[in-house]
Amino acid sequence: MAHLMSTSCSIKISSSYRPCGQPLNQDRTVLPNSFTIKTSKSPFKRLVSKGQRAGRSCLVLATAAPVSKEVSANPRSGSDQSPNDSSKPQRVMVIGGDGYCGWATALHLSNKGYKVAIVDSLVRRLFDHQLGLDSLTPISSIHNRLRCWKAITGKTIELYIGDICDFEFLSETFNSFEPDVVVHFGEQRSAPYSMIDRSRAVFTQKNNVIGTLNVLFAIKEFREECHLVKLGTMGEYGTPNIDIEEGYITISHNGRTDTLPYPKQASSFYHLSKVHDSNNIAFTCKAWGIRATDLNQGVVYGVKTDETSMHEQLCNRLDYDGVFGTALNRFCVQAAVGHPLTVYGKGGQTRGYLDIRDTVQCVELAIANPAKPGEFRVFNQFTEQFSVNELAALVTKAGQKLGLDVQTISVPNPRVEAEEHYYNAKHTKLIELGLKPHLLSDSLLDSLLNFAIEFKDRVDTKQIMPSVSWKKIGVKPQTVPAN
Repeated sequence: MAHLMSTSCSIKISSSYRPCGQPLNQDRTVLPNSFTIKTSKSPFKRLVSKGQRAGRSCLVLATAAPVSKEVSANPRSGSDQSPNDSSKPQRVMVIGGDGYCGWATALHLSNKGYKVAIVDSLVRRLFDHQLGLDSLTPISSIHNRLRCWKAITGKTIELYIGDICDFEFLSETFNSFEPDVVVHFGEQRSAPYSMIDRSRAVFTQKNNVIGTLNVLFAIKEFREECHLVKLGTMGEYGTPNIDIEEGYITISHNGRTDTLPYPKQASSFYHLSKVHDSNNIAFTCKAWGIRATDLNQGVVYGVKTDETSMHEQLCNRLDYDGVFGTALNRFCVQAAVGHPLTVYGKGGQTRGYLDIRDTVQCVELAIANPAKPGEFRVFNQFTEQFSVNELAALVTKAGQKLGLDVQTISVPNPRVEAEEHYYNAKHTKLIELGLKPHLLSDSLLDSLLNFAIEFKDRVDTKQIMPSVSWKKIGVKPQTVPAN
């Protein structure tokens, strides 16, 4: 295949901006944003508009610099700064920083004094348009989000818009920002999305596996001391009939003993992509000496952190639909609008759960306590275990206190999974590093329910019931009919 050459040009865009938090009569003009437009090949090229140049098709992606900094035409060398240089704030690249976990993490790290850059293709917003979905909470554009953060805190978060599956883009981003740490959230993160049809399954595996491979090669080539903090998933382990250890298990067999990676039993094409990621990262740690921490995260709930609560333009997304919504978030929205809580099958499915505030805390702890060169660490990132039935009971009780009539129904399980099983997963390593969990209390449930009630007029009840079947996935592309 012929190599697609990159072309670039600078475009100045001036605009007046009224900072968030300012009265309407106090306009302020800021410096123009600077954008570098370049062509790129990408695995989601059929999902976005194509541009034409000299008889060839290409993608137009923008690399945006903050208002205080021009994009350099001559990237700096990555060899002159040590990640261990304590005289400078650590430079953290948050890949997928426009998403649910990534946005909260980027703001948290910036607020803690880290120099932060967001790298994102913004494809998650495109998924909503494709499937006719929307966040319960109105979310601002990434540019307005970052302008608001700058206006409130005085802190700049750099922005690079592009696809990490395009290694040329990723290379330029690495050379421009020179990260000491890469926090990698930039993957298609929904199991149901990966099970819609063949094209979404292929996209999920290409985007996730190749994107992570590119990050590994970029670290090796440009920032070999960089620490990779990668978001994994507890779903890699499945639901074995033995205790789940943190990444590794010591086995005695035929008189011999060894410590081996814990067996993986993925339950969707999404979870399989995460297993492939873990294997690739473990191999490169061993072969190249990369330092990496794999955060096998449980199911996240909640929407507010200290930083996202500062202004409405900083609000995080909250998904409640059957494709991207997580269990507790979905139940709270269903209770708020008077829809029965939808328990899949028998409801005995048990998983680890954590508050979004603990997600950002865990990432910060992993950064502050980095892996050693050549070390592949695995932390199980969750704080409590619940079955689906237990979650439904907790939401029912909390809803009744608020005067809501909360009912529960069992619906046919669209997934292929055990509905009653043993589940006991270890999660001590982050606690030992200093994690102070926000446990699921009555007050927290009240807060989440009140938040759902506040925005209940934005709920599209047609998106609540599950619409993706593990067994019915096929080759034919699935589309969403117009209502």
